[in-house]
Amino acid sequence: MQRIWQTFRSFGIKAIPVLQMRESLVKESELDLNFIVLIVSSCLIATCGLLVNSAAVIIGAMIIAPLMLPIRGLSFGLLEGDAEILTNSVISIAVGTTIAIVCSGFVGSVVGLPEFGSEVLARTQPNLVDLMVALVAGGISGYSKIRSSLSDAVPGTAIAVALMPPLCVVGLTLSQGLWTFSGGAFLLFVTNLLGINLACTIVYVLGGYTLSSPLRRSLSWGVSLFLIGLLAIPLGFSLIDLIDQAKVNNSIRSILASRPLLDREDIELVDTQIDSRAASVVLVVRATEQIDPEEVATVEQVLQTELKKPFKVVFDVTESRKVESSLAR
Repeated sequence: MQRIWQTFRSFGIKAIPVLQMRESLVKESELDLNFIVLIVSSCLIATCGLLVNSAAVIIGAMIIAPLMLPIRGLSFGLLEGDAEILTNSVISIAVGTTIAIVCSGFVGSVVGLPEFGSEVLARTQPNLVDLMVALVAGGISGYSKIRSSLSDAVPGTAIAVALMPPLCVVGLTLSQGLWTFSGGAFLLFVTNLLGINLACTIVYVLGGYTLSSPLRRSLSWGVSLFLIGLLAIPLGFSLIDLIDQAKVNNSIRSILASRPLLDREDIELVDTQIDSRAASVVLVVRATEQIDPEEVATVEQVLQTELKKPFKVVFDVTESRKVESSLAR
């Protein structure tokens, strides 16, 4: 086993010296003016992108990636028991998080949008897939840090996508009193923070940065895995719920597509809006004649029979009629 490990080390990671690594992480983890400016800039860009529902603008905030730096220091400080790096990293992360939430909340209060777009809503329901993304992003970050030949821009774009936008969503939704959405977005932030931290720690271990005592290393691993395990429970339920919703939505669409609505030729289905959690279906249709409540009840009965669950069906009807020229042909 020792020979396999030595072979792996000789081929692979070739980490930079530990003292050089520590010196670099000390600088990165410090709370200074540059860090604050980057936090504010990234937050404002991401907040504006979320408000206008623009993925392109949000990507601009991802490139800045200020929170990446102290998180890498946090992983190293926990692994090595380095009090200076650990303290600096915790302070920088806490201050950066607070600034981002306050700034985005202020912008949200000023703009006062009555509802948010898909970019905001997509960050309020984290699941296990988000944790996997965080682990991969953290691994990229840690690997690029111990390999001096790689640019910091590589992990920057990967990690900021998982950190700054969720924090901005927390501020925006708090400004509108949407506590459930705020909680979901903050859970996503914490998930990615811990996932990145764990992945960086693993890369540091593979790079040979394990100079602290076995007890301290075990404590660091234990705390990280325990927190990840706690997060995996709600994230797993969320993923199961997401899969169940997708299956129900697909079943409803298949049922509606395979059966002509109410066997009436004058009805054209335009759109189907399904909320499987609320067990409701909105059918956007065009029709030349009115649709009465009895016909709606028929559709509800069909869905209940097929899916073994009652659904509330609502028809959003737009009148459709043909108009021809009065000129004789």
